[in-house]
Amino acid sequence: MTIQEVLTKIRSDEINELFSELYGNLPEKVEAQKERYAHAVEAFTVAFPDPKELVSDTAVEDMRDISIFSAPGRTEICGNHTDHQRGRVLAAAVDLDAIAVVSPNGSNRIRILSEGYPLLEVDVTDYLPHSEEKETTASLVRGMVAQFIKRGVCVRGFDAYVTSTVLPGSGLSSSAAFEMLIGKIIDSTDNEEKAGAIEVAKYGQIAENEYFGKACGLMDQMVSSVGGFVEIDFKDPAMPKIDTHQCDLDKLGFSLVITDTQGSHAGLSNEYSAIPHEMRSVARFFDKEYLREVDEKEFWARISKLKKDPQISDRAILRSAHFFADDDRVGQEAQALDKEDFQRFLELVNESGESSADLLQNLFCAERPQDQEIPLALMLSRRILGTKGACRVHGGGFAGTIQAFVPKEKITEYVFTLEGVFGKGTCHILRIRPYGARKIL
Repeated sequence: MTIQEVLTKIRSDEINELFSELYGNLPEKVEAQKERYAHAVEAFTVAFPDPKELVSDTAVEDMRDISIFSAPGRTEICGNHTDHQRGRVLAAAVDLDAIAVVSPNGSNRIRILSEGYPLLEVDVTDYLPHSEEKETTASLVRGMVAQFIKRGVCVRGFDAYVTSTVLPGSGLSSSAAFEMLIGKIIDSTDNEEKAGAIEVAKYGQIAENEYFGKACGLMDQMVSSVGGFVEIDFKDPAMPKIDTHQCDLDKLGFSLVITDTQGSHAGLSNEYSAIPHEMRSVARFFDKEYLREVDEKEFWARISKLKKDPQISDRAILRSAHFFADDDRVGQEAQALDKEDFQRFLELVNESGESSADLLQNLFCAERPQDQEIPLALMLSRRILGTKGACRVHGGGFAGTIQAFVPKEKITEYVFTLEGVFGKGTCHILRIRPYGARKIL
């Protein structure tokens, strides 16, 4: 479609149904997204002017073909720190997303202008890791390109204008949304979508591990790529088992709220790395590599011997107990969704939060015991919600965000209270998005 055709379609009612599914059916939300998409198209034309216009003395209609892609952020629902032990997780795509207006540029270069950032260029013929690119957006693009090229795909250059509502540092995985956005563009444009959502998610993990330099799991990419409620079993990480589940929070009268408690992530690397290290120390006691391979009954039967092992701390035992409980709880939560037993689902969310606090112990940094933003936010949440909602730590923990399922009649009070403590704009009211990364137009 040409730029003018896309703008006409966006501004018509033809796109309303799709936008309602992606962002909610409130008319003001649909209109806001239509304006957002139109702005992105117009910004694309400014960032990447039609070459014909640059050599013509008269106005020339821009007839380039453009497409628009979207990839969502994600929220973890259950399975806190279980994926690195080849356990199970339940997560969901949300209605905050990254979108890209894209057009082939006839070169070997991918040029991306993300709103608020400088222009990024990557040569698709140069797809080996660059050490100087570690922890940069360019490394993610190069890493995604490399995965397709290694599988025989001829990746062509394109221009893209990107804008995102998945805020960095929000715990909603803006990096995975960006990776899946690039992966969907390449798979759709150059590969006839032959790779598919699950493979593209795997490409994203490799890009982040080997090019960006972050030892992440596969959950974030998989949820952004697949969409909806996603249950993932990492027993075989090369072939994770994927199940999808449905739940309409709007019809149930609930909203999902993520609150940024404004805690500092500085100096937390040791806290994060200690969790898998301690869990694996218990696994090695049983001559296994991961806790998923350990028989839970044997774990409980040999607690006294674990306690006496000088290589195993008490905290390692507690964290391993959390793994077994939360790994099993994933299946229970998924079953509750399938049975439409939302009250049981909420009870399990609260149980997961309590397990993270008491056993996993990732609500605050041991070296900064005076900074307890997450426990403070959870205390306030429980006071407001009582027995009518649920809350828990969100993501890796120690600092960052909490998650709450809030009855709609309590939303105003909840946001007013939490933002009164942590600051205006720290609460994000979200919907579960039924679609993962996809081509919109």
